This record gives sequence, C-alpha cells and structure tokens, in this order.
Amino acid sequence: MKPRNLFLAATLGMFALVATAQSVTQDVKKAGDATADAGKTVGKDTEHGAKVATNKTVDTSKTVANKTASGTKTVAHKTASGTKTAATKTEQGTKTAAKDTAHGTKTAATKTADAVTGKPN
Repeated sequence: MKPRNLFLAATLGMFALVATAQSVTQDVKKAGDATADAGKTVGKDTEHGAKVATNKTVDTSKTVANKTASGTKTVAHKTASGTKTAATKTEQGTKTAAKDTAHGTKTAATKTADAVTGKPN
C-alpha cells in the first residue's frame, strides 16, 4: 500500500473513531439526562403520595378522636344516669328495710314484754 493511501485510511479511521466516540458520549449524556428526569418525576410522585397518605392519616385520626370523645360523653351520661337510679333504689330499699326493722323490733319487744309479764300470745 502506498504511504498516501495508508495515511488517508488512518485519517479516515480516526475520524470514524472520533465520530463514534462523540456519538457514544452523546448517548451516555442523553441516558444520564433521562435518568435525572425520571428521578425527578419519581421524587415528585413520591412526595405527592406521602402528602396524600399523611392527610388521610390526619383525617382518620381526627375521626377516631371525635368518635372517642362522643363515645366517652355517652358513657359518662349513662353512668351518671345509672348511678342516680342506683342511689334512688338504694334509698328506697333502705327506707323499707328501716320500717320493717322497726316494726319487727317493736313486735319482738312486745312479745318479749308479754312473755316476761306472763301474757299469752
């Protein structure tokens, strides 16, 4: 081969190599840009999902707190009502027991006095 043709072939090969290297470099840069864009998109979507989840958690917590407060008030009212009823019934039972005890004591005292004095039943 003539030196001139060899020089031309080598020069042409170098240009092809440089063009291929530039093409590969551009492809790598494009891939890097695409990866960065995808990362930003994933980050934004993740942030949005986290905000939605947080808002739903807060709403659920508020609902649970409100229902707990409502249930507590209901239990308090029912407990108060039940306590009043129990106190009233206890009072009535105590009065009845006192009357019966007084009557029984009076009857027993009379019978004891009659027995001591010799009166028949």
